[in-house]
Amino acid sequence: MSATQPTIAAIATAPGRGGVGVIRLSGKNLLPLAQTLSGGKTPKPRTALYTDFLGGDGQPIDNGILLYFAAPASFTGEDVIELQGHGGPVVMDMLLSRCLELGARMAEPGEFTKRAFLNNKLDLAQAESVADLIDASSKSAARMALRSLKGAFSQHIHELVDDLITLRMLVEATLDFPEEDIDFLEAADARGKLQALQGRLKTVLASAEQGAILREGMNVVLVGAPNVGKSSLLNALAGDDIAIVTDIAGTTRDTVREQITLDGVPVHIIDTAGLRETDDVVEQIGIERSRKAVSEADVALILIDPREGVNAKTQAILNSLPAGLKKIEIHNKADLTGEPVAVRSDGLAQTGADTVISLSAKTGAGLDLLKHALLQEVGWQGESESLFLARSRHLNALHKAEAELENAALCDNNQIELFAEHLRLAQNACSEITGEFTADDLLGVIFSRFCIGK
Repeated sequence: MSATQPTIAAIATAPGRGGVGVIRLSGKNLLPLAQTLSGGKTPKPRTALYTDFLGGDGQPIDNGILLYFAAPASFTGEDVIELQGHGGPVVMDMLLSRCLELGARMAEPGEFTKRAFLNNKLDLAQAESVADLIDASSKSAARMALRSLKGAFSQHIHELVDDLITLRMLVEATLDFPEEDIDFLEAADARGKLQALQGRLKTVLASAEQGAILREGMNVVLVGAPNVGKSSLLNALAGDDIAIVTDIAGTTRDTVREQITLDGVPVHIIDTAGLRETDDVVEQIGIERSRKAVSEADVALILIDPREGVNAKTQAILNSLPAGLKKIEIHNKADLTGEPVAVRSDGLAQTGADTVISLSAKTGAGLDLLKHALLQEVGWQGESESLFLARSRHLNALHKAEAELENAALCDNNQIELFAEHLRLAQNACSEITGEFTADDLLGVIFSRFCIGK
């Protein structure tokens, strides 16, 4: 990074009142600023200094702990100061204003982490895991984000890149000695090395896909004709009275959302307003929102009354579902129908679903079967130490690298230049994950989604 980067400052703790509030600064040569704030005291690196924080008139704004981290031994790789004072919004704003008076500017979202990346303190995958750790919605997601922050994911990517570089060296060396290319590549077992690379990439991709499930979770919509028990099922899954339940059709006039966690995987459940034609303007808005929720869903739970089967209203709903949407058919009210609680995958579904589950939202019988089926639908295999959180851009890059290696495998011995080019493109795709080969505009998108102060 350029040495002319300005000093940045931000409140690093959450908005609102708290026992402690933290202001973070990062820049070049911040020791004089620390001395000014503390009334001439000189903090020792990595040693807490209890002091008053002084305003421009020399009067204390607050008192607390000042921590000074000298470059390059800091989170950003620059000089970093942390002011730990009392966590009142007014006090924090006054102290931040004083830092701005002393030459700092307000930090942009994610700018501290971006500087850590640009100063080679973190690679891009590790930097993203900082935000993932903050946003983790389950204990499993938090554990996997921490593993990525410590470099587990990056290590796998670096190993792939190293192996690609080795193979590229073998292949491209033949371009300097074309009369020996085929014999040289056969002796070096270039094809065998390529197959081994493809196997390792497939393993990393499988772990990344599982990690993406853990990070993103799944969106599940409850659909069905009025009064089949959608709201009752939502309440049963959530373990609370989230939605109003009555015998009156159209009680749910808007989408109702709730998040639960199944085996560490966040599940976003949406109870939809009945998808039907109506003259009620308010209900029409709810139905339109329901259609949008269905379009974004991973799995649809289609509730039917087994006493009626797929009636005209249910069939109209089925006709409106997106092609390819995964479906589980739910026979609710087993306590009333006498239908045994069970999971069936025997082709008896009336809705085109692969799985049929009989349950009772009222008694809770069969809910565990449904939860297990949901995890199966998204391919979740359970948490393991080999997993790491992955984002869609990571998956896209790995799929691109996989395709390039497949293209390389199709090259014959007379296409050495093309073989080498596919290997180069595969390496670039992998390097995009850690930021060794990344466009500046992508960095702007990634770090703009961070919170301010991180």
